[in-house]
Amino acid sequence: MLPAYTNLATSALALFDPLGVGRATLDYWRDSIERSVLYLDVMRVRGNQYLEHMEQTKPNVLGFETEVLKDGRDLPRPVNYELLRILPPDGVEIDPDMRPFVVVDPRAGHGPGIGGFKPDSELGVALRAGHPCYFIGFLPFPVPGQTVEDVADAEIDFLREVIARHPDTVEKPMVVGNCQAGWQIMMAAALEPDCFGPILIAGAPLSYWAGERGKAPMRYTGGMVGGSWMTAFAGDLGAGHFDGAWLVQNFEKLNPANTLWTKQYRLFANIDSEAERYLQFERWWGGHVVLGAEEIQYIVENLFIGNRLSTARINTRDGRRIDLRNICSPIVVFCSRGDDITPPPQALGWVRDLYADVDDIQANEQTIVYCVHDSTGHLGIFVSGSVSRKEHAEFTANMDYIDVLPPGLYETTVTETAQRGAEAAHIDGDYLLEFTPRDLSDLDEIVKPSEEDDRRFATVERVSDINLGLYQMLVQPWMQAIMTPSAARWIRRLHPIRLAYKLFSDRNPLMVPVPVVADWIKADRHTAAEDNPWRVLEGIASHQVEHSLNAYRDVRDRLTERVFLDVYGQPWLQTMAGLGAGGEPLQRRPGIEPEHRRFVEKRKAELRARIDKGSYHEALMRALIYVLAGAPSTDERNFQRLRATRAELEPEIDLAAFKALVREQFFILKLDRQAALEALPVLLEGESNSRIDEHLAHMEHVLDASGPLSEHSRERLAVVKAAFDRARPPAPQGEAPVESVDPIKPAAAETPADTKTKSTSQPKPKGTRTRRSAKRGPSSGS
Repeated sequence: MLPAYTNLATSALALFDPLGVGRATLDYWRDSIERSVLYLDVMRVRGNQYLEHMEQTKPNVLGFETEVLKDGRDLPRPVNYELLRILPPDGVEIDPDMRPFVVVDPRAGHGPGIGGFKPDSELGVALRAGHPCYFIGFLPFPVPGQTVEDVADAEIDFLREVIARHPDTVEKPMVVGNCQAGWQIMMAAALEPDCFGPILIAGAPLSYWAGERGKAPMRYTGGMVGGSWMTAFAGDLGAGHFDGAWLVQNFEKLNPANTLWTKQYRLFANIDSEAERYLQFERWWGGHVVLGAEEIQYIVENLFIGNRLSTARINTRDGRRIDLRNICSPIVVFCSRGDDITPPPQALGWVRDLYADVDDIQANEQTIVYCVHDSTGHLGIFVSGSVSRKEHAEFTANMDYIDVLPPGLYETTVTETAQRGAEAAHIDGDYLLEFTPRDLSDLDEIVKPSEEDDRRFATVERVSDINLGLYQMLVQPWMQAIMTPSAARWIRRLHPIRLAYKLFSDRNPLMVPVPVVADWIKADRHTAAEDNPWRVLEGIASHQVEHSLNAYRDVRDRLTERVFLDVYGQPWLQTMAGLGAGGEPLQRRPGIEPEHRRFVEKRKAELRARIDKGSYHEALMRALIYVLAGAPSTDERNFQRLRATRAELEPEIDLAAFKALVREQFFILKLDRQAALEALPVLLEGESNSRIDEHLAHMEHVLDASGPLSEHSRERLAVVKAAFDRARPPAPQGEAPVESVDPIKPAAAETPADTKTKSTSQPKPKGTRTRRSAKRGPSSGS
């Protein structure tokens, strides 16, 4: 606001000049009238664009040419989804042997195509990297009777089709789900984990009760309206259909200043330059779709109010439990502190809902990586050009690395090469992806868990069930009897959001002269100067309106939160809802069941039996994992170097075998570190001195990729070198034997200088980026 007041003070000097005042007033008056007409003309184009879009059979804002491969309406349980192959733009080459890349479009009230309506989107990044790309989109109206479970099964079927189209590619498809599509593919992956490679969920809510007080007003909505009976009423009002415009309206209410004023004033103030960007955004934002009443009821009851997905309390109609712990693929969670629709606690809270600690995550052999952006909004997470060129480009380029990370919880950060100083020499590209092991206590700093709040939301769930039952018994039969499809269509057409588009279109006779006058103005446009005092006053007035609406929002949100906490925090209400006296846990954490405990014990016994089984493959990987576990973080450089050197030395091992090797050696080290280290010489039996030197050179080559090792990592490297030295064949008579160092306590007897390799007959091969191909060997990712 300060620049506006400064400009006002500067331009106020003109008020002392009568001629200046008159000239400034005339210029502003003419400019404001012209801007008003041009603004109306943009609104007219927006309305026409909306009507044209809604009249299409398959409206879509996808920014790429596509080919339909499979129509979900032809499946045994038909759905309104379809599998599309993205045709590469001119100048872009696709390698069919690279990992397929699948983006699932979010279906949350807006029109289809948002997952790829910009060249700088997740699809654009993957195409430029050479990946075969596919898109799972949807049609504006659901197939009668389709359910959320049907959609999940359809997505599984589509992924099987993608896998079948790439029989020579070992890697499973990387799947990206934004917003609503994120929790949808997590459900599908929990049901059929073998169909999924790494999963990236961006701005996807999975834990709906989570949230920091004062920063997550949307989570209180269900409680403030008394539960899911309102959803059932809206579905009955639509004669079995739920208008997605209601969901969009909920999003818009989160920021009334932007919805009611800022977005429109920005267009009005910059009408000569802002129109194209505004229309492009409105083309998607205004393409409202329809959901089935059964679908939205399932979503609201099980997710928004029940929070059952993150606690493994959803069972399918055929008896399968949807348990996110079944997912075998690495999960990358991308969220932002600037996202008011899916704040970080709702994107990450499911981890602590399911797991007691990191050991629990590792016991389930899951790899979870999260990245928290500082400022971008909900849409910016998956459509912002700057985010796509940075975070999404790095995620895509390093999915093979993420795919072989040992089980656990990691936080990833993306930093610019220029900020790395001397380390930049080791970095290939403009950004570096770095992974730091985290604990659930680190996650709690983001999630802000509260047992008291969880009890309140559990009360909402019970109250919702009661209110829904009353509605279904007393009101729903009457609603379903009087509502007809024709009446439902008219109600949808008269929705305030939809009506706003139509009133400014060419279908309104009052808009007929607007394009004529607009063309006349464009031919002879008169703009007021930026320092015009009236233009400056206009900007100040706009700031005041915006701040007033923001103040209203803050008061509204604080009042909503206060009422929610007070009402649902009443002990008598919680008791009447069946929660009993406070203090006892709301529910048993979905921990390891008895049968799973037996499986884990059996797996441990198998691993103990394999501690001294294997060859130099197992020895090298065990040693690398042990040394890198002593570093505070690791990054993509280690993997790039390992991939390049492994491709030269042993091209026969593919990514799947490499991943299995990494995980097995990780668990062996975790199970019994001392025995695992003492077994290294056994694994290296039969290796010559020169081969052992080569293995050590290879290991150091990988470790050097990310710069100097930490003191702790150097100590661990000394342990490994001592173990490798003990595996050397006995020296011939007349030669001094290689000295052996206690593998468990090397640091006390050695200095950092002693940790250098005693003999390196193999020169360090250079690490280079190579395309991953199951046919050519270097594709192994190892």
